[in-house]
Amino acid sequence: MRSKILVIDDEDSMCNFLEIMLKKEGYEVETASDGFLAVELLKDDNFDLVISDMNMPGMTGLEVLQEVKTFKVEQDFIVMTAFATVDTAIEAMKLGASDYITKPFKVDEIKLTIEKSINRKKLVSENIELKKQLQDNNSFSNFIGNSEPVVKLKKLATRVASSDSTVLVLGESGTGKDLISKAIHHLSPRCNAPFITINCGAIPENLLESELFGHIKGAFTGAIKDKDGLFKVADRGTIFLDEIGNTSLAIQVKLLRVLEDKIITPVGDTKPIEVDVRLIAATNAQLEEDVRQGRFREDLFYRLNVIPIEIPSLRERKEDIPLLVDFFIKKFADKTGTQIKTISKEASDVLFSYNWPGNVRELENTLERAVLLNRTNLLELSDFPEKLSIKESPAIVTEADPLNPTLESMEKAYIHFVMSQTGGKNEKQQKYSESTLPHYIEKLNGTL
Repeated sequence: MRSKILVIDDEDSMCNFLEIMLKKEGYEVETASDGFLAVELLKDDNFDLVISDMNMPGMTGLEVLQEVKTFKVEQDFIVMTAFATVDTAIEAMKLGASDYITKPFKVDEIKLTIEKSINRKKLVSENIELKKQLQDNNSFSNFIGNSEPVVKLKKLATRVASSDSTVLVLGESGTGKDLISKAIHHLSPRCNAPFITINCGAIPENLLESELFGHIKGAFTGAIKDKDGLFKVADRGTIFLDEIGNTSLAIQVKLLRVLEDKIITPVGDTKPIEVDVRLIAATNAQLEEDVRQGRFREDLFYRLNVIPIEIPSLRERKEDIPLLVDFFIKKFADKTGTQIKTISKEASDVLFSYNWPGNVRELENTLERAVLLNRTNLLELSDFPEKLSIKESPAIVTEADPLNPTLESMEKAYIHFVMSQTGGKNEKQQKYSESTLPHYIEKLNGTL
């Protein structure tokens, strides 16, 4: 697409000269013989660049520049004048001119100045577009779903994003805790500062302290130089601690100090460092149970649990599965450079019925495999793992862990057993239950 330039000059000869010259360079050009007409043209149309004479009757070039900046702040503007002084150049730049040339000018000089201005505008536009794409990639729009649980989740996370409070993201593995955490950061006032992620369960304890808080040279074997910790790197931004339930009690003490005092102390150092960091933590563990068992500090738990956000499992929002399937098929088709595929009804029904213990991550990996292995434009049931089609057998004890049945679940299972033996006749049930209950409980315990 050709760049569009508006030339403003009260001399017709100059307008004609610039119009011919710029059109030969491949630009689209319009001209205006006075400032008032130019302002009206700029209100009605968009121009990549304005080139205006400084000294014109009625409305000067500086007055045009000043007026245009009231409704098009980002408009690129070059002023030209025969009255070249430092003062007029400075005044033009203060009002927002992007460049300044003097008459008489050389053709090559004005060509270079215009080219530089147009390229600068393109870079700014590309930068804005890249930032927009980055924002989209890290916003809640990347968390696919429009089910009621997901809508509630996004509303809560959006409200949370504007605050500076600590957030605890809860949910099973593969539900998208990292996506929600990243979205909260990018919708927060800290969005222009770093977002640092660390998986606490993936790093050994002796290295985790150094990763989080840094160390000084000689602090331990292998510490050959000072190293900044991730809390310092994330200063004024957000740090996301995934699987925080895997941290040791010693690390938890240091994390509590960061939350309470906003300071860290590198390993081997005695001088504390102030940090301004928002903390988002995530876990798939039951931290309250870990607190009761003494594996997680109670005071840290309450400091983390200021705003808890629980992400629903995929089986709790199955109506989102078709949307997710379409999204991942397109994603992996684009990634592999293949034609976007469709999915058969049989395969789609199986994906909808499966329980997805690995949640969205398991669904994503399953569809990536299917897209890669498929050699047609239709994903069939045969492209998916056989386990998806296997129906799970219902357990005798349905409302508790089979290895730790509750009394209530045993009673329900026993009543079901008795009814099956008596044909549902109530007058036999009492007598039958009294004679067989001890035997059944003994038998049930032997099978669990």
